[in-house]
Amino acid sequence: MPSTSSLVNHSKTSKTPRRPFEKERLDAELQLIGQYGLKNKREVWRVQYALSKIRRAARVLLTLDEKDPKRLFEGAALLRRLHRYGILDEEKTQLDYVLGVTIQNFLERRLQTQVYKSSVAKTIHHARVLVKQGHIRVGKQIVNVPSFMVRTDSQKHIDLALSSPFASGKPGRVKRKKNKKASEPAAPGEEDED
Repeated sequence: MPSTSSLVNHSKTSKTPRRPFEKERLDAELQLIGQYGLKNKREVWRVQYALSKIRRAARVLLTLDEKDPKRLFEGAALLRRLHRYGILDEEKTQLDYVLGVTIQNFLERRLQTQVYKSSVAKTIHHARVLVKQGHIRVGKQIVNVPSFMVRTDSQKHIDLALSSPFASGKPGRVKRKKNKKASEPAAPGEEDED
């Protein structure tokens, strides 16, 4: 019997640009990669794809009547989700504001950016390394995904992991090696002769 994981359909998470060599777009993507410390262009495209799906949903809901139950229910859910992640300000409570959301609003809410903004890391690239190596926790949970979207209520709980050497956990590999070497007495034939 085949495993169930091979039977699951996986949908695309990103969409490549229609025109591959458009100078303005290439420059804008490169600037985003540098500013937010992204690994490659696919990370930009993935966020653009998620943003386009949200904007499409908002456009469809805006075509419906103001009192339509679908618009009221799904519109409130969409706005609540964007408020929870801090992508949209709390005072912006209309669907029209969803169309004004930019890719920068999404990239600001990534764990990598939040670690850098909270002064845990020295640079945006250092933040990515700390996250990938498992030194960062959100609440009690260690998160090693730089693209993790941080909710507004979880933002104040971003900290170094308790097991991390940076947070007074056990010393790292190099420190343990140095401590071991320092604690061992030197062999009689290995002493430095000046």
